[in-house]
Amino acid sequence: MTSKEINFAYKVRHALNESVENIPHPTVQKLAAARKLALARKKKDLPLQAFFTQKVFATAGSWMGNTKMPLLNGLGLSVPVLVLIAGLVGIYHFEQEQRINELAEIDTAVLSDELPLSAYLDHGFNAYLANRAE
Repeated sequence: MTSKEINFAYKVRHALNESVENIPHPTVQKLAAARKLALARKKKDLPLQAFFTQKVFATAGSWMGNTKMPLLNGLGLSVPVLVLIAGLVGIYHFEQEQRINELAEIDTAVLSDELPLSAYLDHGFNAYLANRAE
């Protein structure tokens, strides 16, 4: 409800409360019967929902959710973060190993070639290799 609707409802309630003594008795009984009918037709309320702030495992009565073991309660977020960090470190080391292996293959190809190393330092030779690759 908006604030305008709430203000209107308060004004209507106030006006009805002021003139409640002037309403004839049969009208009051008709209003009471209408109220009872409206309450009977009212939709059932939804069950209450509870929101918990403390994270516990779903094992009732278990030592996992007990506050006597604060170490286990605090592991809820730290374990996934540690696993993520370990995974990222593993990926980094794997990529570094791949890079080292690629460089080793290049070095092996250069050293096993019949050309002397001075040929690779010559700028003209680099141009020759570029033209040959095309």
